[in-house]
Amino acid sequence: MTDFLERAREVVPPLVSFRAPMEVVKGEGSLITAADGRQYLDFSTGIACLNLGHNHPGAVRAAREQLDLLWHAGFATYPHRPLVEAAEKIAEVAPQRVEQVLFMNSGAEAVEGAVKMARHVRGRPGIIVFRGGFHGRTMGSVAYTTSTAAHRRRYHPLPAGVFTAPFPHPFAWGMTPQQAEERAVDGLRRVFRHEIAPEETAAFLIEPVQGEGGYYPASPGFLAELRAVADEHGILIIADEVQTGFGRCGDWFASQVLDWEPDVVVMGKAIANGLPLSAIGASKETFADWPYGAHGTTYSGNPVACAAACAVVDGLREALPGVAERADRAWKRFREMAERYPAIGDVRGLGLMIGVELVDGEGGRPGKEALEAVYRHSMREGLFFLPCGTDGNVIRFIPPLNVSHRHLDRALDIIESGVARL
Repeated sequence: MTDFLERAREVVPPLVSFRAPMEVVKGEGSLITAADGRQYLDFSTGIACLNLGHNHPGAVRAAREQLDLLWHAGFATYPHRPLVEAAEKIAEVAPQRVEQVLFMNSGAEAVEGAVKMARHVRGRPGIIVFRGGFHGRTMGSVAYTTSTAAHRRRYHPLPAGVFTAPFPHPFAWGMTPQQAEERAVDGLRRVFRHEIAPEETAAFLIEPVQGEGGYYPASPGFLAELRAVADEHGILIIADEVQTGFGRCGDWFASQVLDWEPDVVVMGKAIANGLPLSAIGASKETFADWPYGAHGTTYSGNPVACAAACAVVDGLREALPGVAERADRAWKRFREMAERYPAIGDVRGLGLMIGVELVDGEGGRPGKEALEAVYRHSMREGLFFLPCGTDGNVIRFIPPLNVSHRHLDRALDIIESGVARL
């Protein structure tokens, strides 16, 4: 193992600092296998990509079959069946206003494409984002990302025309959900009063549940206010559902769980269960105002990735009915832990997108050291997870949506024993 890690350090730049310093040779379902033969529960799901677990049979079969037929086409060169079928399947399950789907390669690329479309369609320069949001790390998308200043360090000046409004963070602000919602709505009004007028604003860009920023769900009232303001002033709402989409929050998209209708939906991560694919979804009317040649990318709608995406939609049709039960099982345990252990300051999220915020034990300062202690304990016990949150103190609990009850309970037991040791 040491030799392998040394080889990696020689050719992989230090920019890539692997969270788990081990060679992983196989993944199957909820498990990964290291080179030494040891197995771990993988509750990172490839940074929220593997909603159906590692090597899902349907996705593997679809990708293998497509490899023998056509594995690249190119943007706007010629159509192929996986592209059309994937777009049809996704439009069928997406939020109501999504009628057409434009495929991209990554979440950040799709976010940038959606912003370009909003500015072009509305003919306005302004984009309003919400503090704590994560929308990617390319030079364009990092201008929209405010989950941590570290993502922006030494990259200024960033692209202009981006304005930041508050997102309701009840726990961080020490407020009730209603108070936090009122503060966030007031903050948005102040952006319009002091920074950019509504008639110069092309779009709101928002995660319905913030991901990297700490797994904070937006309140229904806040989202309803955004919808009302957008309708009043002709502003598009872009929902970044890169992490919240494809069953993670209990329905196909978080927007549907929250009974909220964005104009544009950005998709990625789990769309092809880990193969590189993303998409922008919007109405025919919106896309009609974004003419031929206004945007493009070479690898858009890769046939293999699109074939896998078709299989993912089919697989999720089977998995989705069981998500609510698994989510209830996990939420019940975490709420019991929060009552028992003062190191757990807050449990929040939606469906099987659960953030467990650790504090210093007094309910005060962010408990990053506590999280690292729980993480080390979990790795010893055979569970791998990733942190999130501005302070890196939130356990990101995102198992595969079809995780077995045995594996789910084992992961919860490991986390509880790690928190108890604090």
